[in-house]
Amino acid sequence: MELERNKAGKLKVARRAFTLDYKAEVVRHKKAENLSFVETGKKFDVLPKLLQQWEKLYESGQLTVAAGRRTVSPEQAEIGRMKSELSRMKMEVSILKKAAACVL
Repeated sequence: MELERNKAGKLKVARRAFTLDYKAEVVRHKKAENLSFVETGKKFDVLPKLLQQWEKLYESGQLTVAAGRRTVSPEQAEIGRMKSELSRMKMEVSILKKAAACVL
């Protein structure tokens, strides 16, 4: 159990983050070994209630890589492309300004 300090300086338990692949693998292992939620939780150091949620997501097909992605409209894709192009252009201008200052 890791402890970390929050903004106020108080100690709190750090939350663990699990990838979709890890969650799916744990659920597949539980099913393959025919283990209970408690047994699987002890084996992988995960709460049984959390395993129940993962199994529901797994059975509904939400623990796939595609489920973690959001659908993006063409307008949102264009905005993203333009933002990245803008940041690249700003960086180029900054480099050119520095180069011009070195020449003078």
